[in-house]
Amino acid sequence: MNADQPLPRELKTVDSATLFRLEQRARDLGLSQRLDVTWVRANAQPGGTHHLWPAFWHELSHRQDIPRQLRCELLITLGPGVHVRSLLDVLPADFTPLPRVTTREEGLCVARLADRAPSVREWLLRQGEGEGAAAPP
Repeated sequence: MNADQPLPRELKTVDSATLFRLEQRARDLGLSQRLDVTWVRANAQPGGTHHLWPAFWHELSHRQDIPRQLRCELLITLGPGVHVRSLLDVLPADFTPLPRVTTREEGLCVARLADRAPSVREWLLRQGEGEGAAAPP
């Protein structure tokens, strides 16, 4: 991959099945930013819509077998009106085909939700589940 390749500037929409697949792939590849797949399956709204947008390129310099990843910000829908923020490393080949948000209004709505959403860690603490319940392995 070209080191000068620009960061994609697309907001992607994923359903829960796709989110589970992306989290599982990140776990299988040993990528740095991911959530515990079991936690995601137990907490993400089954019919929910979740959003990803690239923050920066990330490389595992000690793992030449793994290509650069997009470190994405992730907005997970847990239920009606309940969202949490996290990070997820995604390979470009997995990111590119995901459906993208096509309207400015939807993008602004997602941005407002993300601004108000707690991190997974903050949400867990509020729920009394304590530290580390959703920490990446």
